[in-house]
Amino acid sequence: MPSTAEHIVPDTAESIAPLTAEPATATAAELVGRHFRVRDHYDVGREKVREFARAVRNQHLAHYAEADAAEIGYASLLASPTFASVIGAATTRSLIGSVLTEYDVSQILQTDQVFEYHRPILAGDRLGVDVVVESIRSYGGNDFITVKVTLTDDDMRPVLVATTTIVARKGVEIDPVAVETVSGVVMHGHVVAPGEFDNDPSGLILLAPEDVIEPAAPAAQLPVHTVPTTADVAAGTELPAAKVPVTRGDLVNYAGVSGDPNPIHFSDAAATLVGLPTVVAHGMLTMGLTAGYLVDWLGDPSALGKFSVRFSGYVPVEPTAPTFVEFTGKVKSVDASTGAATVVLGATSEGKKLFGRAIAEIRLS
Repeated sequence: MPSTAEHIVPDTAESIAPLTAEPATATAAELVGRHFRVRDHYDVGREKVREFARAVRNQHLAHYAEADAAEIGYASLLASPTFASVIGAATTRSLIGSVLTEYDVSQILQTDQVFEYHRPILAGDRLGVDVVVESIRSYGGNDFITVKVTLTDDDMRPVLVATTTIVARKGVEIDPVAVETVSGVVMHGHVVAPGEFDNDPSGLILLAPEDVIEPAAPAAQLPVHTVPTTADVAAGTELPAAKVPVTRGDLVNYAGVSGDPNPIHFSDAAATLVGLPTVVAHGMLTMGLTAGYLVDWLGDPSALGKFSVRFSGYVPVEPTAPTFVEFTGKVKSVDASTGAATVVLGATSEGKKLFGRAIAEIRLS
């Protein structure tokens, strides 16, 4: 499989037992359109918001201090634009481990990620998590699986919708040498043992159609306080270029904070097994850094309406020297009547593009 995005190495645990009898007998295709609920809600912690913002280099003070959040209209800290990836990482592991068991976890790539924001995630939020396998398309021996995750508040109002597309392959033998190598470097505790789903807060419950609750109407959006205004920008306006260093320490920190245990992001042995030249940065880390670059220009993290990326490359990170990621952006369109604008973003590392496409829909003051 082409190494165009995230690589997943084999888990060392046994196959995880399905959560209910229905997923055990249903094929992946039969589960398209069915809803799953994550067993427990997700409490957004104040310090988790801060540590994630540090991990993705999101510098806006509303991620760190309530007084600065209040200046843009919010009573508690705003989570970074890609914070939902923390919830998504655990949800994806449960989905592949307990529901889409036809697929080999060692043969999965993430190709696309879309975040749609109804409002920012805030410290103190108690989020419900609804998961739908939206589609499975077969092409060239691979299945392209699109999964939609909807985060709702206590009043069942949508906060954020995350749509992820992965490419998966069935029936590929896992190299025993690879399993042995990875078992020596993999992070312990990230795989739920068979029979423990009843106690796993990220475990999935398959809902009967009559038990699916549609979200309520979203809350009205608050005004934004961006530095550039609709009067300042036009189609063709370029964002100032920026450059961010990424080190092995950054990768280890992000792996822990985000809950992404894939050892290709910190182990040369694991990276070599999947044909990489060295350890590489997480795709979602590069997306988080890109969001930070955009917000630095906007001056308001609540101004994002939609942020989508198609991954096409990776950031190689050597042991003792940083790799620089370079960012650019250009305004594609502006609607002066509504303050809506579209920005096309670019990210490169060592002269190679990281995204096939990166687009943000924003609101301007």
